[in-house]
Amino acid sequence: MFQRLMMAGILILSAAAVALAAPPNPVDGHWQGTISGPNGDFTINFTFKADGTKLTGTVETPNGDQPISDGKIEGDKLSFKTQFQDNVIEHEGTISGDTIDLKVKGPWGESEMTLKRVAEKKSEK
Repeated sequence: MFQRLMMAGILILSAAAVALAAPPNPVDGHWQGTISGPNGDFTINFTFKADGTKLTGTVETPNGDQPISDGKIEGDKLSFKTQFQDNVIEHEGTISGDTIDLKVKGPWGESEMTLKRVAEKKSEK
């Protein structure tokens, strides 16, 4: 009886250790990409947070910050929408390590962009 209780306790502690050591969702964090516009190339910054299959976040552009809507993540695939003035811009992408390949559809047509993970800055003490 004691051996069974001991084994059950070890299994529970092992499962808890694995759950605590699991890495955060692979999309969580800050990402950066460059896109070409009529006035030249410009940088776009994305911040993503996944909660299960729901994806939330913001996009920082030269025109200000925009929230993402209808965000979804399933495995290595993600999709979301943003809005610029009266135009809805659709994004679909694939995550691979520290890279996200995005296909973007907007009023100008379709384009592609590659996002790279931006390293978090460590605070100095």
